[in-house]
Amino acid sequence: MELTSLTAISPIDGRYANKTTELRHLFSEYGLIRYRLVVEVQWLLMLSGQAEIKEVPSFSAKARETLLGMLDNFCEEDARRIKEIERFTNHDVKAVEYFLKEKVSHNKELNRVNEFIHFACTSEDINNLAYGLILSESRNEIILPLMNRVTEAIRQLAHQFADQPMLSRTHGQPASPTTLGKEMANFVYRLQRQSQQLEEVPILGKINGAVGNYNAHLCSYPEVDWPGIACEFVSDLGLVWNPYTIQIEPHDYIAELFDTIARFNTIVTDFCRDLWSYISVGYFKQKTVAGEVGSSTMPHKVNPIDFENAEGNLGLANAMFTHLSAKLPMSRWQRDLTDSTVLRNLGVGVAYSIIAYQSALKGISKLEVDGNQLQHDLDANWEVLAEPIQMVMRRYGIDKPYEKLKELTRGQRVTPQIIKEFIETLAIPNDAKERLLQLTPAAYTGNASEQANNI
Repeated sequence: MELTSLTAISPIDGRYANKTTELRHLFSEYGLIRYRLVVEVQWLLMLSGQAEIKEVPSFSAKARETLLGMLDNFCEEDARRIKEIERFTNHDVKAVEYFLKEKVSHNKELNRVNEFIHFACTSEDINNLAYGLILSESRNEIILPLMNRVTEAIRQLAHQFADQPMLSRTHGQPASPTTLGKEMANFVYRLQRQSQQLEEVPILGKINGAVGNYNAHLCSYPEVDWPGIACEFVSDLGLVWNPYTIQIEPHDYIAELFDTIARFNTIVTDFCRDLWSYISVGYFKQKTVAGEVGSSTMPHKVNPIDFENAEGNLGLANAMFTHLSAKLPMSRWQRDLTDSTVLRNLGVGVAYSIIAYQSALKGISKLEVDGNQLQHDLDANWEVLAEPIQMVMRRYGIDKPYEKLKELTRGQRVTPQIIKEFIETLAIPNDAKERLLQLTPAAYTGNASEQANNI
């Protein structure tokens, strides 16, 4: 059976294939091979720039153009050739080295120094930098921009509904009113913190040999400042140099990166659950789409499927991130191969996150507020004004205000008339009494509107 979006085992490459296309050039086998080649070529160029390494003279402009052209023109055919070589070598990184040697064989200048391709490198010198570049590009070009789109969409809700009064529910019970916009602003602030932290996670890299001590480097060229070269090389790639490693870069930063994305995802999950609930109680309606079906048997249904889809995929993403964060920082002595197996799944959690963010955005775009339902809930719960009344009573020294309001309101519905009659009995200044008499559940929102507008 041919592999297509219909026959793919994973929904990432099947049902959701059209939502994850921008990840393929990064997290696929093709992407990993391409970035391995980037590291190999750049390392050879770095060696050619070291005066102490006389055996690799400074390359001519034409030689540099040839090497960099391999990166610019890298294609699926090149990747397939490397996989063919791998069938012979049974080693994926060695296959890239042999491919590069094959490509320079017709260039005399480069062919003379072909044994300096992959010089003093262990496979993990190449792999850790390739993965670092993949994670860096995906974070900066895909993940953060989409996170910011989600955050901005919720910010627009915060501003749009900054003044829309809404009954709060603590423990699921009627509580002091807020505004719909303020509740959205809460999520915006939380999401902003996480995306900022994600942006600040340093993506580390190393190129220090088989066990991290530059053993082969110093044996071959003891006069060369290899740590200095390594630091410069890693930094020039746009990564942060890790000076202390075993054979592998220990992946602590990957755990930091994925833990941060997972926290962002948890907040989006919280948002989706709240929106699901607001839809269920009628605070939000959903715009219908011509041709869509909500239920196979109940024609009236307009289900909050986008928020449900987002929640499900965020759960899958975080399950993968949790495993990677717990597993990758651990190795046996100087290394084993379990990290290599697991690292090939770096894109899985990212893909499920991307799918979820797009679903959440789709759900947000279909929302319509039902102001009548919001007002109905407020009008049906005048007992929430027990809080401000008893606080004013406290201010003016009335005995046992909490207890008196508890007796009046706890566990029962309170009408505007009951509240009015109770206020009229209070021995408080007339201006304070008048303020309380003017109060309604919809007007008792504190500075919620200001907070929503300020986010």
